[in-house]
Amino acid sequence: MNLTNFRLETDSDGVALLTWDMPGRSMNVITPDVIDELEKVVEHVAADAAIKGCVITSGKETFSGGADLSMLQVAAAEYRKALRDKGEEEAARLFFEASRRLSLVYRKLETCGKPFAAAINGLCLGGAFELALACHYRVVADVDKARVGLPEIKVGLFPGAGGTQRVARLMHTGDALQMLFKGEQIRPKAAKTMNLVHEAAPAGEILARAKSFIAGGGKGVAPWDESTFKLPSGKVFSPQGMMVWPAANAIYRRETHDNYPAAKAILHSVYEGLQLPMDLALRVESRWFAKILRSPEAAAMIRTLFVSMGELNKGARRPAHAPAAPIKKVGVIGAGFMGAGIAYVTAGAGMDVVLIDRDQAAADKGKSVCDQLISGQVLKGRAKTAEKEALLGRIKPSADYEDLAGADLVIEAVFEDRAIKADVTRKARLALGPNAVFASNTSTLPIGSLAEAYAEPEQFIGIHFFSPVEKMALVEVILGEKTGDRALAVALDFIRAIKKTPIVVNDSRGFFANRCVGNYIREGHLMLLEGAPPALIENVAKMAGMPVGPLALNDEVALDLALKILEATKQDLGEAAVDADQEALLRAMVKGHGRLGRKNGKGFYDYPAQGPKFLWPGLADFQKAKLDPDRIDIAEFKRRFLVAQALEAARAIEEGVVTDPREADVGSIIGFGFAPFTGGVLSYIDGMGAANFVVLCDELRRKYGPRFTPPQILIDMARGHETFYGRFANEAKRVA
Repeated sequence: MNLTNFRLETDSDGVALLTWDMPGRSMNVITPDVIDELEKVVEHVAADAAIKGCVITSGKETFSGGADLSMLQVAAAEYRKALRDKGEEEAARLFFEASRRLSLVYRKLETCGKPFAAAINGLCLGGAFELALACHYRVVADVDKARVGLPEIKVGLFPGAGGTQRVARLMHTGDALQMLFKGEQIRPKAAKTMNLVHEAAPAGEILARAKSFIAGGGKGVAPWDESTFKLPSGKVFSPQGMMVWPAANAIYRRETHDNYPAAKAILHSVYEGLQLPMDLALRVESRWFAKILRSPEAAAMIRTLFVSMGELNKGARRPAHAPAAPIKKVGVIGAGFMGAGIAYVTAGAGMDVVLIDRDQAAADKGKSVCDQLISGQVLKGRAKTAEKEALLGRIKPSADYEDLAGADLVIEAVFEDRAIKADVTRKARLALGPNAVFASNTSTLPIGSLAEAYAEPEQFIGIHFFSPVEKMALVEVILGEKTGDRALAVALDFIRAIKKTPIVVNDSRGFFANRCVGNYIREGHLMLLEGAPPALIENVAKMAGMPVGPLALNDEVALDLALKILEATKQDLGEAAVDADQEALLRAMVKGHGRLGRKNGKGFYDYPAQGPKFLWPGLADFQKAKLDPDRIDIAEFKRRFLVAQALEAARAIEEGVVTDPREADVGSIIGFGFAPFTGGVLSYIDGMGAANFVVLCDELRRKYGPRFTPPQILIDMARGHETFYGRFANEAKRVA
């Protein structure tokens, strides 16, 4: 048998070993060729009387991350072509059959009459884990890097190769739904407890144990194909079953606000599938899968969160001619919460860190924050004591700038004050060699002006982390007017080393992310002043797809910082550059009532020592009139939140702050949580069309003011029926 992606060999006991090892790839992925070859192997194993069964494993360090989702984009293009050439009914039939191809192959494996076992030696996600679930026995290596799971929901899909049906037959329905909705990666022992695998064994034993199952007479029949099989939660229409479904539907509504078709499809697939025998259940799942594959939400999320993010993570914006320069030592100036977080992720990536502050006590305090962070990971079983000791051993707290000598990269993370930043920059430069790259973790101050304090401005760059550093995936890289390609390459190499996603933007006030976030928060402030109930503002924002309401977000950022930014903007650009009503609200909150946000326990919310936060009753005093909540147009409020951010993103594109739509979309979702189901700020506009978006902006402008005026770029795009991804396609290709 001629195989390219697999190796097949049979031992003297009649146990076949199928090793998945795709040439030219660092990780195995599911492609059409892989599906074809797997089907050939299943048919061969079933037909060869000398083969008792088959073990499937990987020849790489990990098992597989699942399907190559770019093939789904190809399938969507083929559907559109068939729609034009053959009509809707035939196009839908062809698409359905193509979309269930993998599911049918897995079912063929499961029912071929020979036992299959999966020896999972590392990461095994998505369609790869669905392959394991179709096997009759599963052994996973009990190692730190091993994970199993079905994360499809995170890119607007759901498990369409049997995942919804097999998981729902392996565990209680509520637990299965929770797993499918969250899409989390599950550790080996937890997977064993959840009944997803049969064994979690030492890495050196997984092949032997999988082979032992087959050699020992393991059955080639799945539990659900046995006549005695009973569902873990009983029948759907039973007292036990009805304890699940009303609650599941309520949780779905609460968590998704009906924004995610894939989540609804999971509910349907499991609910309907559990009432049917397996083959019919899989057909139901496939019908929902085909429907979701054609949804605009899935197309947008796959493009942004899989294709675009993958390209950015692989260095799409890295200057190709800049040589790789291994980063061994990093200096971090400022041992506060942000600086400590930067030190923590840097040391966690294996680099030595010098953590500088004004005195030794302050520097030591920053290292103690790192200690707390890694200790928390140890307590949760996500790190070992030896790893903690190694990480802390790589962090040297100091008050002596001379300790920065030999650093490849220095990141200052001191207070947002030009004078303070200039002072520490000059001190650091005296200790550094001429090739060191210096970065500012500023969130608002222009990089060009900060670079004036550094002797080599071409080596000066912005690296803007988001808080908390250890959790936030996005890093904004800001190019000053004189920043050189080497500085950019070093910054991107560093970000890749700490396993975060970069976007590259040009210098401006607020850069990209904070400009959009600022508009979101401002809209919440103005709604409050209009008389909208604060709780409604917060809830409608979440209904629109945002992870947290604007008032709660402002509390996290700090109200005094928001006021300081407004005051600095007005000083630099004039009074017209800020909203006077918003400024008055923040000034009253900060200076009139001493409410700074979460950091002092009182902002738009109160934060009691015991119990959950709650909206401050005093907010009512800022409202000259009260809007009747029953008469508020909820849909319009939702649009205001999203349009305010998307408009600012369009302005950033027009001004050349962002030059690649991929970065705007990826940055908006993972940086500040812009409604993921839209695909990001620019995909939101492209999705409705520039002409429709301009009409919507004009409606909001007439009702709420000039802040909703569309920029010229949108007007031009509306006239020319353009999209951002169409207009800037060449730029994206050029930097890829």
